[in-house]
Amino acid sequence: MGTGQNLYLKAKKLIPGGTMLLSKRPEMFLPDLWPSYFSKAKGCSVWDMDGNKYTDVSIMGIGTNILGYGHDEVDEQVMNTVRAGNMSTFNCPEEVYLAEKLVELHPWADMARLARTGGEANAMAIRIARAASGRDKVAVCGYHGWHDWYLSANLGSDENLAGHLLPGLDPRGVPKNLRNSVLPFNYNKIEELEAHFAANDDIGVIKMEVLRNAGPEDGFLQKVRALADKHNAVLIFDECTSGFRQSFGGVHKLYGVEPDMAMFGKALGNGYAITATIGKKEIMEAAQKTFISSTFWTERIGPAAALKTLEVMERIKSWETITDTGRMISETWKKMAAEYGLKIQVTGMPALTVFSFDSTDNLKYKTYITQEMLKSGYLAANSVYVSIVHTPEVLAGYFERLHGIFKTIRACERGEKDISALLETAVCHGGFKRLN
Repeated sequence: MGTGQNLYLKAKKLIPGGTMLLSKRPEMFLPDLWPSYFSKAKGCSVWDMDGNKYTDVSIMGIGTNILGYGHDEVDEQVMNTVRAGNMSTFNCPEEVYLAEKLVELHPWADMARLARTGGEANAMAIRIARAASGRDKVAVCGYHGWHDWYLSANLGSDENLAGHLLPGLDPRGVPKNLRNSVLPFNYNKIEELEAHFAANDDIGVIKMEVLRNAGPEDGFLQKVRALADKHNAVLIFDECTSGFRQSFGGVHKLYGVEPDMAMFGKALGNGYAITATIGKKEIMEAAQKTFISSTFWTERIGPAAALKTLEVMERIKSWETITDTGRMISETWKKMAAEYGLKIQVTGMPALTVFSFDSTDNLKYKTYITQEMLKSGYLAANSVYVSIVHTPEVLAGYFERLHGIFKTIRACERGEKDISALLETAVCHGGFKRLN
């Protein structure tokens, strides 16, 4: 047991759930053996509390660091901001400059509101859209945070939380009277969204991720846009994850479909807390007819970091680099699987690529990969949030070690070895299912 593992034992006594973010719980990676806490991070290197260095070919801060950890220019801007003062009675000018830049990148939008977390941005967008449409019901596709409005989708029955539509997300504590206010539909299933409108005349908002596991088929996004127009509903694209990974701005720009509102987060500040909600003037001005306000949305570090991050991204065309790198990673996974006779599925946008084994032992194999890669000094499993610091040299070492692991998995699939006997801890948790 290292320092991090012992600290997590203490954390579970002090913090409900052990961590602030479900996706960072050690049980999601390598139960009991995951180092859990970091002492420093730079580039794609992370040091644990015992000074052990790891190369991160995994979630990279849950996708927050396209430019890598501790990017010199962004950090310098933040330090200058700290020295100049982060808070005052006045507003920071950077919030105006950032709003201006985001609107410039998305000509269909006219105005912006800033927050600091994805959940806040989602809640803000829903509040504004409901106020603008004058209707309460929301059709959703994808993951949109932890607030009551969203988790109410899982209030599918009065009988002890039955009817979950997002397994793993428990709506206990969400008021029961919100049941049926949020209506989920699956990606590329336009008939499900059409059925919601046919059965409900009070849907005022459609909220969805543009893509995650797969892209649109048969003009899906155009059909969603057409339904929104037909029923005078506000269309919101949640780009908290997808934004700036495949284009300079929202990935919706690649599909020629414009929403009424969109949100950005994660990569926007390269690890510093900043999110944004942008939209058309006639929609966004509905914010003035309700109440949306928060003290720390006025702090200066977030927008200052975002402005520098956008400047660097634009200069180096980071979205092109990480997309090319992600495609290379995906293709190498496929070639390795073919070499060892393994069946895998590769999904996700190129810069957020994921693979899974077509096997009942998929989660065991994921745990085994994490276990063995950790021994070799890598944080790695079956997904990569690609950053510009994932260079060919970094990935060469990663693939070299993954080859031996795939060879062992092949032996397990053939019945020559027992994967359960190879695991040194419990199987990792599977997380929750998304609607796309």
